[in-house]
Amino acid sequence: MTKMQPDNGRTRPASPVSLSANVRRHLGMNLRNLYAGSLVEPVSERIESLLTKLGRTKT
Repeated sequence: MTKMQPDNGRTRPASPVSLSANVRRHLGMNLRNLYAGSLVEPVSERIESLLTKLGRTKT
């Protein structure tokens, strides 16, 4: 998703922000910690059904 900035009445994509290696590492570690628990939780039947449909090949 790209953030849009106004440009004299028009809208243009915002320029990407560069993050230092330390900031990227910090964000990555915190995101891994945040979502680690969800990897061991059971998947709901609806999600499992959708994943199964995604795995099927069209013929």
